Amino acid sequence: MVDGMPEWVRRSFSAPRLRPYLRATGGDPETAMRLYWWNAEASAALYAPLQCVEVAVRNALHDCLARAYARQDWWHAAPLDERGKRLVEEARKKCRRNEAQRARKRRGPARAVTVDDVVTELNFGFWGTLLVSRYDRVFWVPTLHEAFPYYTGRRDALYKDVWALVRLRNRVMHHEPVHGEDLAVDHARIYRVLEALSPDLAKEVRARDRFQAVLDGKEDDFG
Repeated sequence: MVDGMPEWVRRSFSAPRLRPYLRATGGDPETAMRLYWWNAEASAALYAPLQCVEVAVRNALHDCLARAYARQDWWHAAPLDERGKRLVEEARKKCRRNEAQRARKRRGPARAVTVDDVVTELNFGFWGTLLVSRYDRVFWVPTLHEAFPYYTGRRDALYKDVWALVRLRNRVMHHEPVHGEDLAVDHARIYRVLEALSPDLAKEVRARDRFQAVLDGKEDDFG
């Protein structure tokens, strides 16, 4: 099936990356390429809303835990599991390496790694795992529910939404196919989480969100 595509397409995008689009379109090369470009357009339209939800969730959880443990570097006092501790340490080491590289380029001393450096370096998955059931009595009940002041549901439902967005975010950021996902459901999840954090934030993001038009375009092009 890939052989039916122009050589420059095969060389530029690779057969393994093109095959999912060919399978989804019955092996038709022209339709597969249209789906490939639609996938790129959908990912681009989802990028900004996903960025906002990731940053807002991260900051809300960090602020809650910093207050609860009365220190910005709360991970030194909080009962993180071994995986959580490892991710924090990996983030700190990466921050130090990055700063060392920048210091060499500017031919000056390396600055100390800050709390903000570590918070920014920790990925969305780390923050999402703070909402899992094993942390229910440790984090959610005493403090993390306060990160979502407009949420009245169960922790597990919120976790399900956040973790689905972690998965979608990773697929978008790694240029993977998302055309087979139920993107309307995931798009609604973004706004459920944003509304739980701040209705004003949700309104601001929605005003700039063009994803629905892109999704409607898929219905027009592919049925």
